[in-house]
Amino acid sequence: MGFSSAAAVSLGSHTLFTCHGRAVKFLSCNTKERHTSNFQFSKVKPHPSRKLSCKLEIEEFEQRTSPNEVKKEVERCYELIHRLGRGVVYLGSSRMGSLHPHYKQTLELGREASLLASLLIFREKNKHMHILVANLLDCTSWSGAGPGLMDAATQGALQAGKPVGGFKIGKEAGEWTATNFHPYLPSDTYLTCKFFSARKHGLVDAVVRSSSSDRTAVVALPGGIGTLDEIFEILALIQLERIGSELPVPFILMNYDSFYSKLLDFLDDCEGWGTLSKGELSSLWKVCDNNSKALAYLAEFYDLSYSGRDRHEVGLMK
Repeated sequence: MGFSSAAAVSLGSHTLFTCHGRAVKFLSCNTKERHTSNFQFSKVKPHPSRKLSCKLEIEEFEQRTSPNEVKKEVERCYELIHRLGRGVVYLGSSRMGSLHPHYKQTLELGREASLLASLLIFREKNKHMHILVANLLDCTSWSGAGPGLMDAATQGALQAGKPVGGFKIGKEAGEWTATNFHPYLPSDTYLTCKFFSARKHGLVDAVVRSSSSDRTAVVALPGGIGTLDEIFEILALIQLERIGSELPVPFILMNYDSFYSKLLDFLDDCEGWGTLSKGELSSLWKVCDNNSKALAYLAEFYDLSYSGRDRHEVGLMK
């Protein structure tokens, strides 16, 4: 009950409040006698949307008061990863739609990265080495299972015939709702998370290598606040050796059309300020301005051969 529109007038031992056009009289606080005051305001019917909003806020608050709710969701993320397998995690904008040039580049990257393993298996099929080659990128492609560049990476992997998984969250650029719905993915291949913390636990765990035969990677595509949040959280975990301390995980920043160049300039300045050591950042990730360089880096990281000719052969296999 608010008095934002109330006017108060002092009348000796009484104070007169005028609220919403009605007068209410209070006794002065100086009196020692016991008094009661009756309120008779006009009845105001609550607005339906406000009532619904309050109900949702209460429900969200109640969920957050119990750590078990977050724990259960994290466990569900881990179960999905265990079922589908670890692999490449794509981080990227939900706002760059199918008409954006970066969407096409991301789709090609997701498709070629998945097909690269098949190509190398074909070339090495008569060699013992093919067992290791098969694990290069022949794995699950993970993302936030949202629209934009996340969708492009998903589509690319599906075109290559490889498995995909995802951790959805509500209100991806206001396009996809928080319901457990995806336009084309089977419901058992993704989760709709209520908590960002659980979602990020899933994205991180999906790239952790548990054995030397695991082939995983983080691919950071152009994006906004959400993408930058995920990029720097994972980068910090690598820096602190919470990820890849024993089995390193490649982290690639896709600098399409110099999208991240100004950010990279700022990070270079950080070395001058002393907040980053000289060469520290370059040891944590690889900056690539096109798909060929990214694929070549992954092949080099896992000690496998890949060249421009490979990319041409991948195109012939489509």
